[in-house]
Amino acid sequence: MIKRISLLILFVFSVCMSKAGNYPYRSDVLWVTTPSHSNWLYKTKEKATITVALYRYGILQDGLEIKYSIGPELRPAEDEGTVKLKNGKAEIALGTMNDPGFKDCRLKVSLDGKEFSHHIKVGFSPEKLMPYTQLPDDFTAFWDKAKAVAEKCPVKVEKTFVPEFSSDKIDCYLVKLQAYAKNAEVYGYLTVPKQEGKFPVVFSPPGAGIKPMDPTKHLFYAESGYIRFDMEIHGIRPDLEKERYTEISRAFGKENNSYLTNGLDNKDNYYMKKVYLSCIRAIDYLTSLPEWDGQNVIAQGGSQGGALALITTALDDRVTLCAANHPALSDMAGFKGGRASGYPHFDLYFNGMDTPEKIKTMAYYDVVNFARFIKAPVFMTWGYNDNVCPPTTSYTVYNTLACPKESLITPVNEHWVSEETRHLILDWICSKIEP
Repeated sequence: MIKRISLLILFVFSVCMSKAGNYPYRSDVLWVTTPSHSNWLYKTKEKATITVALYRYGILQDGLEIKYSIGPELRPAEDEGTVKLKNGKAEIALGTMNDPGFKDCRLKVSLDGKEFSHHIKVGFSPEKLMPYTQLPDDFTAFWDKAKAVAEKCPVKVEKTFVPEFSSDKIDCYLVKLQAYAKNAEVYGYLTVPKQEGKFPVVFSPPGAGIKPMDPTKHLFYAESGYIRFDMEIHGIRPDLEKERYTEISRAFGKENNSYLTNGLDNKDNYYMKKVYLSCIRAIDYLTSLPEWDGQNVIAQGGSQGGALALITTALDDRVTLCAANHPALSDMAGFKGGRASGYPHFDLYFNGMDTPEKIKTMAYYDVVNFARFIKAPVFMTWGYNDNVCPPTTSYTVYNTLACPKESLITPVNEHWVSEETRHLILDWICSKIEP
């Protein structure tokens, strides 16, 4: 079931609380862009238009010249021009698309010498989007072999109580977990309800980057009766000083130095192989806990974490539910098909990634190929204005899933989910838990 949220009235009311790039926090300028279809969706070859209004200090502006450029998302513009606000509004014709996908209208205006920008995407038959990425013939054999080797490494755990994240309702622990090989560790924060009983476990891998971890925004899981493990993937303590993470990220997390390019020439040596196997080790650990209910294992995450949640669900049949927000690492070679590629966008922010060897390796690590094998129920949520994990790639993943699935589509969202949606995800999990 697909639910589409496009209530612009609610959005205008709440936008001042948003920190997303499209709507800067406490900005004097507010854009309101309204597509001619309320759900922001059109059929291929159907023409789309948007109405633009601009407010400054809450006052509708008139007579201003708006610059626009229109093109497929994350692709060069195909049309550019200007319109003038008349009676506070202007209409822009976006044209259409002959193939399924999303078209992005990028807007700019100059006020007192300062430029303000905005954008809006609309979809054309996105329910028909299918992956550019093809499934390698030995995909299953490759991962079965990798899992068998990693399984031979014993589970070794160090667990330290963390009082600053604990309360009268939950206990929090910093866990160091030996993963896919000797001397290969990952860390994570484990939160456990204090009351007696057996509980479902939630595995939550992280978003992209090398950065400190803060489990506080998801403590409500443990407070609601779930054991939760927020894992980091690099083997770096999550409680180091922020400055230390900045140094590490500068050396190992940016552009061609990024861990996401490390070993990409060879599927056996790619960095993310260790990450995917570490996720399975996290499931090993969680299902060994005496507090686990013995039945329910949930993978949940957003962006890179959403990708890893889906991948873990495909690789490990102990996972019984999966909830993923705007998954990264999805149809990463999509740019070869002339459309938006999945994060990390190897075509846009890196050099030398379009080689036969690298493209081949991507297929073994792409979410769309894991999605083909998922059997557990999946919940996904994504927005249309997201340029980090574009809706083209989220739809491509969702359309590939053959398992029971549900989605919440929030067109106005960029690369974020609201606090309400975070709790809605838990509500969905609760509704699917086996007693």
